[in-house]
Amino acid sequence: MTLLEIMSASPVIPVIAIDAIEHAVPLAKALVEGGIRVLEVTLRTEHGLAAIRAMAEQVPGAIVGVGTLTRPEEFAAARDAGAVFGVSPGLTPRMIEAAQASGLPLLPGVMTPSEVMMAREAGFRQLKLFPAVPAGGVGMLNAIAGPLPDVMFCPTGGISQETAAQFLACKNVACVGGSWLTPKEAIRNGDWKQITALASAASKLR
Repeated sequence: MTLLEIMSASPVIPVIAIDAIEHAVPLAKALVEGGIRVLEVTLRTEHGLAAIRAMAEQVPGAIVGVGTLTRPEEFAAARDAGAVFGVSPGLTPRMIEAAQASGLPLLPGVMTPSEVMMAREAGFRQLKLFPAVPAGGVGMLNAIAGPLPDVMFCPTGGISQETAAQFLACKNVACVGGSWLTPKEAIRNGDWKQITALASAASKLR
């Protein structure tokens, strides 16, 4: 799948931090059951790579990616674990090289028009506006759409269930990223029905 196809597969990409590896598979199954197939598993915890591997191997229909890529060496490790796309909070020359070498489609984070232009010059047409709300939110996206109409975004950071539809209404937004689909208390309690319900509601946003 191309990165744009992956972004178009779910209106919301949940940002997932796995604190206990035994939660990985049931969480992914709950999200997929609710209609959210694209999953971004972050490397913010020690279980990130193991969770990616478990979800990719054991959850049919899941499109598993890796999030919070901040070091070049993480690309190959995530790809080998089964990730089919990557997400980073920013972009550097070494990160560009690592993405190209690994073959892992990358959704890099940008915050300003200059960063958008630099990412576009490097060959990226799908970007993550991060942190979306501090960066200007819907207003920023609409403003960028004029001079940079060939770039599509996945805004992430500060978006909620209540505001997601406003972002998705922007013509240059393919999907949004958010953590509200995976509340920590629900995960700790094994309340997978709640997560499926949140995913179901999110899947109908577009």
